[in-house]
Amino acid sequence: MAGPATTLNGRARAKGAERYRATRSEPAFVRWLIIATALAFLGVFLLLPLVTVFVQAFARGVVPYLNALTEPDAVAAIKLTLIVAAISVTLNLIFGVVAAWAIAKFEFPGKSFLITLIDLPFSISPVISGLVFVLLFGASGFFGAWLIEHDIKIIFALPGIVLATVLVTFPFVARELIPLMQEQGTQEEEAAISLGASGLQTFWRVTLPNVKWALLYGVLLCNARAMGEFGAVAVVSGHIRGETNTMPLHIEILYNEYQFMASFAVASLLALLALVTLTAKVVLERFSASER
Repeated sequence: MAGPATTLNGRARAKGAERYRATRSEPAFVRWLIIATALAFLGVFLLLPLVTVFVQAFARGVVPYLNALTEPDAVAAIKLTLIVAAISVTLNLIFGVVAAWAIAKFEFPGKSFLITLIDLPFSISPVISGLVFVLLFGASGFFGAWLIEHDIKIIFALPGIVLATVLVTFPFVARELIPLMQEQGTQEEEAAISLGASGLQTFWRVTLPNVKWALLYGVLLCNARAMGEFGAVAVVSGHIRGETNTMPLHIEILYNEYQFMASFAVASLLALLALVTLTAKVVLERFSASER
């Protein structure tokens, strides 16, 4: 026989269900209007530009498309983009893991300042980021005379492009790891150390496996930004065709020269990168959710 408490709980659940249904009692046309508006926005601002890129890229057929991608300057731009992305992602991977581990697992003076520095590239224009390196390493820059004397090229060369790309992309890995590591706390690491594990063993066998999906996601975002970066790289590259032009810069040059099909052909590679990034993001989120 149900007691008074059971009856009251049943009434409370019924009232809660009524309130929940009340929040979803909008007329059907209102719900469909909101959904249609969201889909229209996505279609106009995301799908339509993406479709336009591929339509323009294949406007003259497959052979001209392949010729545009195998042209020497395009091949050089693709190779340079891959090299810059590989170096930048590797450096940001190392920095991001070390910075996130230090911030999330330890207390030290200047911790808040370090977090602020990590977020700094999000608030600075990429063009300004590139200009900083020109002021430092350019011919008239702070280190310019010394670099010229020792025949070291940074600006208008690969090192400058890498430095600019690293600066605008280094928050991605760290910012993916810091909240997760802080949420996990230090209990598992303390337990491992109390059982005799060294700091390095604790990191490789406890800390790193716990953040592997967030780490892969941060690397994914970092790689996408590194390949698509334009502003900072444009300042330090010098736009030398076949030498310092990455894919975004090469696309701009082709478009300004009215080689629209060729520019869209190269742009389609970056669009494919976006699709691959989106697919990988969904896969990583599913793996992460399944583990949780």
